[in-house]
Amino acid sequence: MKRFFTVLFVLLVSVAGPVLAEGESKPTPGSQPAGENRVDSLGAFRENWILSELRSIRSDMMEYRTEMQRIVIDRELEVADKAMGYATNTVTYFFYLIAGAASILALVGWSTIRDLKDNIRVYAEREMSRLTAEYEQRLADLEKELRRKSRTISANQEEIERTNEIHSLWLKVSKETTPEGKIGIYDQILELRPEDHEAMGWKADAVLELGEHRWALNLCDEVLAADSEDSQALYQRACAHMGLGEHEQALDDLAMAIASADSLRDLAREEAFFEPLRDDPRFLSLLGEGAA
Repeated sequence: MKRFFTVLFVLLVSVAGPVLAEGESKPTPGSQPAGENRVDSLGAFRENWILSELRSIRSDMMEYRTEMQRIVIDRELEVADKAMGYATNTVTYFFYLIAGAASILALVGWSTIRDLKDNIRVYAEREMSRLTAEYEQRLADLEKELRRKSRTISANQEEIERTNEIHSLWLKVSKETTPEGKIGIYDQILELRPEDHEAMGWKADAVLELGEHRWALNLCDEVLAADSEDSQALYQRACAHMGLGEHEQALDDLAMAIASADSLRDLAREEAFFEPLRDDPRFLSLLGEGAA
């Protein structure tokens, strides 16, 4: 918990520090801020430190969960062992009680004492067999549950490692400047998590920068096949249609994208792909400029 509050404090400092620094010193136009390199290095240091602390916290939580499951399993095994001992002692005492009673009857001259002992032995053996089979089944079920929990823990650990690696790739792609480099990183993310439609949508955006409109269109179609209301994929497909000269399809996709996310309206005003539609009445209507 102390580590969590430490990470939270550093996060607040990392967010508020640049804002305060910007408020205290506003550089004049055309001049280079004196502390820009220092702030960038501090930001990278904070980012790496925070990621390291988050990874450590995740590892601690997984160890804590594994330890708790081990303790619970030990307690269950202890209870099962005590129950088995109690059942065995109960049957044994019962057998001794019957044997004592039979001995007393034999002393008073009961002629059928042998039959009574045989019946008691058969009954005791039958009860022991039943109890043994019952607890063997319980132990078998417990073993299955332990194996299932072990597989779940292993799967969770693999998912945490995969998530950390994907997070690192997203940080890396945010610093990449070339479309080719971005596409390579997005491919690595999709290799780790093929169903990541967000990465596929951003890959389509990088492909559009290369002028590969048909490729971008196919990527957007794949995303929309899984989620037909993905506004980012609709917007990227509209741009791809514009690159292919398919203006009507582009306007249809743009209309659906703006209906899903109104913030895309401002982005469309500055989009270079829509330059041929600047005088189109339908395009102006989508931008809310129909009256003008």
